[in-house]
Amino acid sequence: MTKTKNYKKTLIACYLGFITQAITSNFAPLLFLTFKDSYGISLEMIALIPLVFYLTQLLVDLVAVKFADRVGYRPCVVVSQLVSALGLILMAFLPELFPNAFVGIIISVVLYAIGSGLVEVLLSPIVEACPFDNKAGVMSLLHSFFCWGSVGVILGSTIFFAIFGIENWKFLAIIWALVPLVNTVNFLSCPIERLVEDGEGMRTAQLLKHPVFLLMILLMICAGASEATMTQWASAFTESALGVSKNVGDLAGPCMFAIFMGIARVFYGKFSEKLNLTKVMLYCGSLCVVCYLTAALSPIPILGLFGCALCGLSVGIMWPGTLCISSQKCPKGGTAMFAFLALAGDLGAATGPSMVGSIADAVGGNLKTGLLFATLFPVVMIVGLLLLLKKFGKSNQLVNHIK
Repeated sequence: MTKTKNYKKTLIACYLGFITQAITSNFAPLLFLTFKDSYGISLEMIALIPLVFYLTQLLVDLVAVKFADRVGYRPCVVVSQLVSALGLILMAFLPELFPNAFVGIIISVVLYAIGSGLVEVLLSPIVEACPFDNKAGVMSLLHSFFCWGSVGVILGSTIFFAIFGIENWKFLAIIWALVPLVNTVNFLSCPIERLVEDGEGMRTAQLLKHPVFLLMILLMICAGASEATMTQWASAFTESALGVSKNVGDLAGPCMFAIFMGIARVFYGKFSEKLNLTKVMLYCGSLCVVCYLTAALSPIPILGLFGCALCGLSVGIMWPGTLCISSQKCPKGGTAMFAFLALAGDLGAATGPSMVGSIADAVGGNLKTGLLFATLFPVVMIVGLLLLLKKFGKSNQLVNHIK
């Protein structure tokens, strides 16, 4: 690697890559009721859309363990942007072309979910391979762009619908598709390095045999579950607790959550060199427990809403922080390590919210009871971090252990 290469261009491309992922994650859920009214799709079928999205991401995470290094980062990340754009564009047309509109929607979702899964696996190792001095700070700042992208999609879509009407959502789908299309050019031209050279990375079997890496997997599952559970239920919780409209609920719930999450990641990105990452994650895990308990137990609706929003601050460091710790403690993990961590995070993101929903249904639709159960996720993360500090308090000790 040479210092003459413009790695800032690589970083900008990765920023836009996470914004693309935010678009594909947040745009369709804003249209669920529109799909129901326009195409006569039942809510039960609509509930399959996020499930298909996350399952596709999980499958891509798993497959990427095998092919990402062989094919190379650049071809894979270019494909991630192209299929994301294609999925968004086709969503505007396919529902009208199929006798069953739901089939067209699912095909579109699968396509951009493939792109989202590749983004999840590739962007972190691409940035990790760049010769930046403060890797932990850069990684945290990188992941903040998913938060800002989420805020942008929610606000931008809400403004568009208010001005042009939600019936014109197809034009907005094509507008959002321009982001990955433009970013394709960035990834074709920016410098991209390999995380580890051929033959130097750990094999999958080696990774999966180490208790330390398995602990990282557990932390990642908890990070994904802690983040996604509040993200997906914040709007419903806000509407039910405060009795506001859906637009207000989206802005007061998931939008505020994303803003606080982005603030946390930017803050750590700026001051990471002065902070101990593991201890910061412990504090964040503790705050997350308090936030979930506040949302679940507070008799005052506004206080519960504050717990939802502040939860974004508490979970902001969990996902990128776990990636950074894993990279520090397992420097030869390579792409396989990042792929398994992405798989674990997506597994937590897929199962956490569904478990909360199932528990809420079992007790008569009481969402607060479901959120009370979700406190388990940050509690397990705290236990895992304490175990990490106790067993491998010194960084060098852990690196030597896992080589």
